[in-house]
Amino acid sequence: MSVLSGKKILLGISGGIAAYKTASLVRLFIKAGAQVQVIMTPASKDFVTPLTLSTLSKNPVHSSFFNEEDENAVWNNHVDLALWADLFLIAPATANTLSKMVSGNSDNLLLATYLSAKCQVYFAPAMDLDMYKHPSTLSSFNALQSFGNIMIPAESGELASGLSGEGRMAEPENIVAFLEADLESKLPLRGKKILITAGPTYEPIDPVRFIGNHSTGKMGFDIAKVAADEGAEVVLVTGPTHSKMTHSSVKVVNVTSSEEMYHACHEYFDDVDAAVAAAAVADYRPKYVAPQKIKKSDSNLTLELEKTKDILSSLGEKKKNQFLIGFALETENEIENAKLKIKKKNLDLIVLNSLNDEGAGFGKPTNKVTFIDKDFNEVPLELKTKEEVAQDIINKIKTHYNV
Repeated sequence: MSVLSGKKILLGISGGIAAYKTASLVRLFIKAGAQVQVIMTPASKDFVTPLTLSTLSKNPVHSSFFNEEDENAVWNNHVDLALWADLFLIAPATANTLSKMVSGNSDNLLLATYLSAKCQVYFAPAMDLDMYKHPSTLSSFNALQSFGNIMIPAESGELASGLSGEGRMAEPENIVAFLEADLESKLPLRGKKILITAGPTYEPIDPVRFIGNHSTGKMGFDIAKVAADEGAEVVLVTGPTHSKMTHSSVKVVNVTSSEEMYHACHEYFDDVDAAVAAAAVADYRPKYVAPQKIKKSDSNLTLELEKTKDILSSLGEKKKNQFLIGFALETENEIENAKLKIKKKNLDLIVLNSLNDEGAGFGKPTNKVTFIDKDFNEVPLELKTKEEVAQDIINKIKTHYNV
């Protein structure tokens, strides 16, 4: 999955021949999973049509502050456009537009939006080789970069003038690669490895029956996605679940029983920086597993159960520098029981769920948790979506590592 997935990209197109490449650029952004809105200068419409870009972006194209042919037209708010964007790319950025960006001349919608932008701004110059090397252009490059804008350097090749040299706008594929590399380099958990467990475990009774629970795995999967989106390399050990994970930075290890989850966790734990044990692991399993399906003969069936291995305690015993987070699902004496688990299992943080809270528990899209750290500091949170709770948990890891 591209780091651009889910990003809101504002593409500003100025009036150069390289504008024809923006159709491919928009397609690549959409393919990467981004949302795209386009602002065109009036001159750029001589090189590529708004209809093409609106069709590809699935959004109306903006090119003026208002529609002069419609007296009831709504003003295109440059501030709203600027605040909408996660990143603003100006490509092609002509010498004329670059000069106006430096001076603050906002004589069109693109420039007014640029001056209102709070997000990271990138610009991809495109012009003939003599213009590209001109002192005024070089001064514009330096000034814009001193403002905090990021330049995507032009490439060398055949130019519209018929000459060959530097000044050709970077190819769309290279622009996308540049943005991805820059964004990835700034992800806070880049270089960190996190182990996450999710879902239930199924403890076999016979070849067709098992002891399990109602966990859907959603909480663990949401934590894994947030961690990966923040740049971490994730190992997700999951019991049987219908949840799906497609993120390229998440390695999914499928298990069924608590014993299998135990061995999988110990296989990866030594190499991770943090671990989040969100799985609902069975506390007991049948002591004897029937080799054949148990026939329904007697009116009663008695199963002898034995304790499963405590995965979280075993990780707490062997942890070195790992930041270890556990979950507690309680129905009574919640805080006291959670604090006992912190000490007993050598945890750095526990996420307490209570089945007594409305909107919390298995199979719900929301959760209401209390964070308790190893010093027994309590932070109760309001009811949130599980995606938001996942972000809160990952934020704890980021705080621990000061990132």
